[in-house]
Amino acid sequence: MAPSRHDVLQGTLDLLILRTLAAAGPLHGYAITAHITRVSIELLRVEEGSLYPALHRMEQHGWLRSNWGMTEKNREARFYQITVSGRRRLEQERESWSRLTEGVSRVLRYA
Repeated sequence: MAPSRHDVLQGTLDLLILRTLAAAGPLHGYAITAHITRVSIELLRVEEGSLYPALHRMEQHGWLRSNWGMTEKNREARFYQITVSGRRRLEQERESWSRLTEGVSRVLRYA
């Protein structure tokens, strides 16, 4: 079965999560995925099976911290927030993404 074009490119999930939390502030998991989907005009979709392990791993690295809180629908959820270390990691990820996209662009332009 061919992968969906809406699936997040392997290796970009950290960048997307960190950027989302840096821009939007603390969010719970579903709100993170909804934000990414909305901002990307539904070109990107983050599956739960990818999101929660990534959030857990990023928290272990110290890039995120989390606290329990109530959602807008009055449900208890874990809210994630970017840390100072996470902001540094975001800049590293942005630089890496920039180099990657420049390289791909150069190859695509090559005649």
